[in-house]
Amino acid sequence: MAAFDDLAFFQHLARAGSLTAAARTLGLSLSAVSKRLKQLEARLGVSLAARTTRRLTLTPEGERYLARGSLILEELAELEGTLNEAQGQTLNGALRINATFGFGRAHVAPLLSAFCHAHPGVKGWLELTNFPLSLADHGLDIGIRVGEPPDSRLIARPILESRRVLCAAPGYIERMPALDNPQDLTRHACLVVQENDTDFPLWRFEPRGKRGPGHSVKVSGRLSSNDAEVITRLALDGHGVMLRSWWDVHAHLKSGALVALLPEWLGVRADFYAVYQARRHVPARVRAFIDLLAWEMAGRVPPLP
Repeated sequence: MAAFDDLAFFQHLARAGSLTAAARTLGLSLSAVSKRLKQLEARLGVSLAARTTRRLTLTPEGERYLARGSLILEELAELEGTLNEAQGQTLNGALRINATFGFGRAHVAPLLSAFCHAHPGVKGWLELTNFPLSLADHGLDIGIRVGEPPDSRLIARPILESRRVLCAAPGYIERMPALDNPQDLTRHACLVVQENDTDFPLWRFEPRGKRGPGHSVKVSGRLSSNDAEVITRLALDGHGVMLRSWWDVHAHLKSGALVALLPEWLGVRADFYAVYQARRHVPARVRAFIDLLAWEMAGRVPPLP
């Protein structure tokens, strides 16, 4: 049993990234965490990590211990999960989810709240980030992604169809230059989300209902932000044109606060998927929450026009 405890301890330590963070997460003193790591290394006869109070860097031996140890702990969790299901027990255990800030706040958080109300034995954790996290590296059960993941070790289940929508407020439309095709956007005030330190955004379109080449245009504008909600607010205030996801702007389009532009051209698809690691036994709580996402999202966001 001590070996399993050590594996779990080292997994917490590696994910925390530092002795200080691990101590805070585990509810232990810094000296207690440092002492236990030293005892573990003494038992194994190898150095597992180079560390300071602020940073932890795994040695090759530490990387191997973490990787193989995580598989062992996962197998144990799967075994216990099958036993619980066989006994017809209620859902329980940790459910760790990663999603982007906007979609996570608007949809994943309220659905996780409802799920945990319905299943008191489930301990939920929602980590919101700008970019997707590795499920394996961060000990996550579910990732909410735009587009199917290229990683063949992940299973992707569609939960929402969406695409980018070019739109602007009526006040901007009244005074804007002519806009007949995507290339005309170079003469417009474009509101852009700056990500990945890019110098410019590239907006992509495809002809509606036709087979043919798509069109990409480099756009720019005097207003930009790293936060999509800020861009939406600027568009609502009439500062320019934006390209945002259907799930995020459908209510503004319905109310008339925003108007869709270039009806003959469509923004690219941006469908949402719930991804999880392929394994022999997927915990019931993971399957149940993904079922809830797939069912509820159909009612939370209207179908694509």
